[in-house]
Amino acid sequence: MTSRDSGRPTGRPSISAPTGLPLLMAFDLDGTLITEQGREVDAATAEALARLRGLGVRLAIITGRDMAPDAVMDVMQPDAVATNNGGRIVVNGELHTEARFTPSDLEAVLAHELTGARIVLFTAERLFVDLPHGTEPESWMIARDYAPLRDAPAGDVLKAGFYHPGVADFAGRLRQSHPHLVVTGAQDPYLSFLTVTPEGAHKGAALTLIADALHLPHNRTVAYGDSDNDEAMLEVAGYAVQVGRLPLLTRHAHARLERQTDLGGYLSAWADRLERE
Repeated sequence: MTSRDSGRPTGRPSISAPTGLPLLMAFDLDGTLITEQGREVDAATAEALARLRGLGVRLAIITGRDMAPDAVMDVMQPDAVATNNGGRIVVNGELHTEARFTPSDLEAVLAHELTGARIVLFTAERLFVDLPHGTEPESWMIARDYAPLRDAPAGDVLKAGFYHPGVADFAGRLRQSHPHLVVTGAQDPYLSFLTVTPEGAHKGAALTLIADALHLPHNRTVAYGDSDNDEAMLEVAGYAVQVGRLPLLTRHAHARLERQTDLGGYLSAWADRLERE
């Protein structure tokens, strides 16, 4: 199977896409399974996912969001969902693992120098937000019944998000002072957005834990991603599919899709092959 891209953009050894079952396919959301900040799976991708699921392929979502949209969940019916960049993993509808900041790590994360930053802390149940003076909350914050940042329970925070033009400098300092924390963003394509998650809370670990929970060999995993927080997932996957052209992911990919809209056709071709087999 080949991608719709005409060239191979990867430095990884050339291998063929896995054949037969068992097989686990894990998808990032924004820019991969759905459009950036989208809420629904397009018709071609939805049809292909249904075919793959019917053929016995196990499906997973591994996203930086703190929850997957209901419409996506309804269409995909995933066996596992990892949110908060892999920090919270649900397998077969049951909580599997959850990574929380220690109070001292959270204190370090909040000791930033980003004057006027918009900050969001995520727990399993709620958002806690600090907005710059004069800034109105966004609709998704209101829908989630957000509370002030000062009310966040220090022992329950799963993820911190920062929105500010200067996040790159802060990210560099945090990587130096607390290298065990997981820092993503603050680079193309999210130049003004930074995400911090606790130690071990990254998408590569999530993919491994999901495969283990579903009793699948790691070399039978296929990961799809488009941005820097997908790097760890593509690196450990048995077969890695890059969506888009982010150079950071090139060395980890076995195949590449030029555009997010190519995903449905790619998955449909994979289903065709499984049916022939």
